[in-house]
Amino acid sequence: MSLMHSLLLRHITATNSLHRRLLIGCSLLHTKSLPNLVYKQWRDVSTALSQNMQDLSGPEQRLLNKLYAGLIGGQRASLAESITLVETQHLRKKELAQVLLQRVLAYRREQESLNGLSGPPGAGKSSFIEVVGKMLTGRGHKVSVLAVDPSSCTTGGSLMGDKTRMTELSRDMNAFIRPSPTSGTLGGVTRTTNEAIVLCEGAGYDVVLVETVGVGQSEFAVADMVDMFVLLIPPAGGDELQGIKRGIIERADLVVVTKSDGDLLVPARRIQAEYTSAMKLLRRQSKSWNPKVVRASSHSVEGISEVWAEMQSYQQAMLASGELQGRRRAQQKVWMWTLIQENVLAHFRHHPAVREALPRLEAKVSRGGISPGLASDLLLKAFLSSSS
Repeated sequence: MSLMHSLLLRHITATNSLHRRLLIGCSLLHTKSLPNLVYKQWRDVSTALSQNMQDLSGPEQRLLNKLYAGLIGGQRASLAESITLVETQHLRKKELAQVLLQRVLAYRREQESLNGLSGPPGAGKSSFIEVVGKMLTGRGHKVSVLAVDPSSCTTGGSLMGDKTRMTELSRDMNAFIRPSPTSGTLGGVTRTTNEAIVLCEGAGYDVVLVETVGVGQSEFAVADMVDMFVLLIPPAGGDELQGIKRGIIERADLVVVTKSDGDLLVPARRIQAEYTSAMKLLRRQSKSWNPKVVRASSHSVEGISEVWAEMQSYQQAMLASGELQGRRRAQQKVWMWTLIQENVLAHFRHHPAVREALPRLEAKVSRGGISPGLASDLLLKAFLSSSS
């Protein structure tokens, strides 16, 4: 099965959002100048967090204040440093990152709407990001690109190559490009990506493109962070439908056939017709939206504006029906349980009784001496008996 690239897009809508952010950026330099209601929310959350951690030291307070003020003020360096903080595995820094995130979360309550894109190798992902990104910055948006790539923690990930190809977007002062390493774990994808999105929003980026690589669990994990999932398909020959997981197609709210120009125009139209027929056979995810299949060309820029228009139509339909808000609430619960699973598994693996028994039981399972089920039961018994 071929791997796939995934691109997720977050578009924040709020009345007079740019003006509102500008006012907030000016007021964050001194905490006491915050609006009373928002300051109370931040204070209550910070108080709750402080009950589970030591009081912040002077240097820690200065660091968080500096990052927060720079972040809300739209400083790219502060955004980059803040994302580095949330990606850390250091226990104390993770606690500081949560305090910073709660401050930012207090200021994005009005920010709604999220869209996503996905596509296989050769779909013209980098070109698509470049063209869409430049179109959006030209319309007054601030665009951030995050890479969710399992290999990025060791090789720099595919985005490092993409960044060299997205020369125009890389030089755009209204764009921010950043790899988001997974540290080898799918849970790391969800945690760091969600938190990086929050920080990008806090820094004033109203469009966040999140790129993932591979069709499988990573796409499903990131799809749980977005409002709209868009599948990018190249007009290549062969068994296109068979080469893509049915589950991914079912998650798609919009399918875009890329490279729809020149000699590829005819096959692009054929692929569009095939996917249009296939989508009719799938169970609808939304009562307010029928998934569509459209064509676009990054080379001629034909269809790019139409793709964005479809995303906005989806957004409006989901907002009007209330489904968008419901999906956001459900995603918050998924995020919470993902973090619980990640932390519980880490605690389990590092438990002294489990660490002592694990090598022996793994060896027995490998030799066929005991079943994996029995081994897991024994490890759980060792964990629970020592923890009680």
